Amino acid sequence: MVYKVFVDGQEGTTGLKINERLENRNNIQLLKIDPDKRKDPLERSRLLNEADIAFLCLPDTAAREAVTLVHNSTTRIIDASTAHRVDEGWAYGMPELSRYHRKMIETSMRVSVPGCHATGFNMSLFPLVKEGIVPCDYPVTCHSITGYSGGGKKLIEQYETNGLDNERLESPRFYSLSLNHKHIPEMQKVCGLKYAPVFTPIVSNFYRGMTVAIPLISRLLPKKYTAEEIQEFFAYYYKEQSFVSVLPFDSESYLDHGFLGASGCNLTNRIELFIFGGSEQILLLSRLDNLGKGSSGAAIQNMNIMLGLDEDEGL
Repeated sequence: MVYKVFVDGQEGTTGLKINERLENRNNIQLLKIDPDKRKDPLERSRLLNEADIAFLCLPDTAAREAVTLVHNSTTRIIDASTAHRVDEGWAYGMPELSRYHRKMIETSMRVSVPGCHATGFNMSLFPLVKEGIVPCDYPVTCHSITGYSGGGKKLIEQYETNGLDNERLESPRFYSLSLNHKHIPEMQKVCGLKYAPVFTPIVSNFYRGMTVAIPLISRLLPKKYTAEEIQEFFAYYYKEQSFVSVLPFDSESYLDHGFLGASGCNLTNRIELFIFGGSEQILLLSRLDNLGKGSSGAAIQNMNIMLGLDEDEGL
């Protein structure tokens, strides 16, 4: 069977990547919009209603508008924006978290693709809260470093424009210093946290790749766990998930002279989970491609599940 797919916002970073992943698949017919009509609501509505699957790769306001342009009961929507990630009427598109999440994706007409930072965060913390290892009122902190492609066209241009004085861009830069990053609501809700995490993202002078770090203090947990025990828990929890790799506790062979870079999962839909530390302090680290598992790859994975196809097709 051939499925009709429309990418609304196909000129953006995520839209372009989705098109690249789908253009050579023989079971997908990509519906294209005339560049001059990209903002024409009538033409967008026509294509949205013609599609079996519609990807929304738009700013939040435009994504909400796009949903109102669908007037049938057959078009299934996958939204890559932040607009619907905490909406009760939308499935959260991270099937690895639980059987419930996977079933919701399979059956829902509306699926929201997780944020890139939130992907690393939720994959690390959700199982621990779900199983009571980390209490829901734990004072969670998180740091995440990402390549500049996650900021979209404007930030990419800022880093790559020839002739621009880029000395101020050479070092990593903290941002969202008011502690109100747009991924925080989904982090808190999906993990079932009583309080919002203190989340400090960092952008650096490389194109793609991401690492997300969450420290835990053993004495603050209901039961004291060692880092090695947490690694064993993750290895069992994610053992059936093809896109999740839980690295061995003794992960020195995966490091570069003791350093963990952000680019190890680039150009894939994989996420790697590392656990470091000892009996008193534990460090959860996840590594993914912010343009892969953090956006376009996750979107395609959700589409495959929704259509009943092999989950890893095209990935």
